[in-house]
Amino acid sequence: MTDFSNALSVSSSALKAQSQRLRHVAENIANSDTPGYRRKVVSFDMLTQGREAGGVEIGKVRLGREELQEIYDPNHPLSDPSGKYLGSNVSLIIEMADAREAQRSYEANLKMFEQAREMSSSLSNLLRR
Repeated sequence: MTDFSNALSVSSSALKAQSQRLRHVAENIANSDTPGYRRKVVSFDMLTQGREAGGVEIGKVRLGREELQEIYDPNHPLSDPSGKYLGSNVSLIIEMADAREAQRSYEANLKMFEQAREMSSSLSNLLRR
């Protein structure tokens, strides 16, 4: 039964990591029009010790290195004397692709969690007989 509980803990750690990734993608999309906002990029760290060994967690959240977009709008309160200000470096196309990838990874891990739970339940039923 310990292998089933390990499988459940690994898939649940992946579910948590993908949900946090989706949260950061949602923040990026929400702030795409915020002047000076830098896109947040998440990375994953593999757990090597403890109960969830083999699982993942969110590593350090970094800021995107892309240059901030320069926008010309002389009426904007943040514009400099030349009429320009710095926008964000969020690309909605990239964020939508990241959101879709995170969603599919979440669904795959959810399916793995459900199958491990079903196999564990079936094994318990067989042992009772």
